[in-house]
Amino acid sequence: MAIRVTEAKKGMVVRYESDLYQITRYDHLTPGNLRAIHHVYLKNLKNGRQKEVRMKTSDTLDLVYLDSRESQYLFKDSLGYTFMDNENFEQFVLNAEVVGDAMQYITDNSTVTVVFCEGEALTVQLPPAVVLEITQTEDAARGDTVSSVQKPATCSTGLVIKVPAHIKQGEKVRVSTDTGEFMGRA
Repeated sequence: MAIRVTEAKKGMVVRYESDLYQITRYDHLTPGNLRAIHHVYLKNLKNGRQKEVRMKTSDTLDLVYLDSRESQYLFKDSLGYTFMDNENFEQFVLNAEVVGDAMQYITDNSTVTVVFCEGEALTVQLPPAVVLEITQTEDAARGDTVSSVQKPATCSTGLVIKVPAHIKQGEKVRVSTDTGEFMGRA
């Protein structure tokens, strides 16, 4: 289904030049009294490469319909990240370039939503927040717990976040997948 470039939104998956791309950013510019220019930032879902495209208001994009399935993350090897479909127990691999930073929020054996197009696994869809365990952080100095001092903490997946001084090693915390910020104890 073709949509006008003015209807494009961040997160949509489109077919452009016979490849599948996800829109990562969309800017609408009107320089003075000239015609509008649309900057569409695309990420290739097969190899992870980014591309910026300038389009006119009359241009169209081919919208792609996607299928989402609950899957379990199993392990990482030289081919990429291996997941298993929870319905038919079929295993598939996603490249590290395609998944990108999303793996910092996914722990071993956790259930995630994997997006498919025409039977092929494309990318991982994260929930708004995840629960991670703090594996390394400094102890709070006596008296620092009253103020809003924050310290770096390393999570079980390797993600480094800023947490309040009262958080200790071994605690579970909620982390926003959009911003990567501490949301509270779990």
